[in-house]
Amino acid sequence: MAYDKLQSMLDAAMKQAGEESSMLLGQPLTVAASDVLNADRKSYLGGDDRAIYVVGVESREAYPGRFYLLFSLADTIVMSSILLGIPGPRIQEKRRLSIQEPDDADAFGEIANQIIGSFNSVFQPNLPEKVHLKLLPPIKYVPEVDPLDDELPFPDGNYMMYRAPLEIEGQEMDHLDILIPHPLACLFDPQPEEAAAEAPEQAEETPEEAPAEIPSILVLGDDNRRQELIDGLETKLALLDAPLSADLPQLFSGGNIKLALISLRQTADRDLSICKRVVPMVEKNGGAVVLCAPEWTRVSVLKALKAGARGIISYPLDASDLNAKVSGLLSV
Repeated sequence: MAYDKLQSMLDAAMKQAGEESSMLLGQPLTVAASDVLNADRKSYLGGDDRAIYVVGVESREAYPGRFYLLFSLADTIVMSSILLGIPGPRIQEKRRLSIQEPDDADAFGEIANQIIGSFNSVFQPNLPEKVHLKLLPPIKYVPEVDPLDDELPFPDGNYMMYRAPLEIEGQEMDHLDILIPHPLACLFDPQPEEAAAEAPEQAEETPEEAPAEIPSILVLGDDNRRQELIDGLETKLALLDAPLSADLPQLFSGGNIKLALISLRQTADRDLSICKRVVPMVEKNGGAVVLCAPEWTRVSVLKALKAGARGIISYPLDASDLNAKVSGLLSV
């Protein structure tokens, strides 16, 4: 099937987003593998009377364009209500009546930010050029209530549509649709006929590139758990081991750090502040930060994700969970 690589990246990004959202919500959110279809706005909106919540994503750098994540409004209400700690019977009532309050919009905004973070961490290492994905303001659309124009709730045109079922135990969930315009899909995943057409232009001799720096994993921490992380890792990448007081600019100047594992004793604000220094340095290489601590609360998980962490691990360490998360973030 066309765009196999793109579908694989989308599935990996949504699987990671589901795992991260599960920690945020305090209960498992499962995102199944997607089916791919051709779609256009007229057929999509004409054949579906659901109220939807459209999350636009702007792609920058070498892959300019926009694509769209389409949730049912009911699903966004369920997820935001869980995050807000609303009791189950009230969640069902809000879902049935499509009651979305200001707190729901803010709470789902946190979930959407986390989802885009997962997309960035999966797309960057899988694409040959630099890419940056930015969340656009979400748009609610209720059929026969909200107006349509050429751009809202999403632009007219033809799309590749990736449909992924969502599951939360005890909740009635629908599916997520990811709509990507064909030109942007071709940028993310060039097809054979396009590559053949470009071949004559690429025949010119190009200068040799300098050898790439060896990718590595940085392990930071001031406690004995740091060694536990190192012992639990199964990777062929180089490992850099350093205390939290290390000279970070010097560490990052010496290698292509793709992942930083930071071991914390606690998850207070002063402990999580390390993210503000490490995240920008790692993201320059398209990498990610994972925080490890003995105890996490919903509030501390939310703060960690807002600070830029792409993964959360609890002690005592589960080596299989650690390596699965590391492999997912590195797209090994």
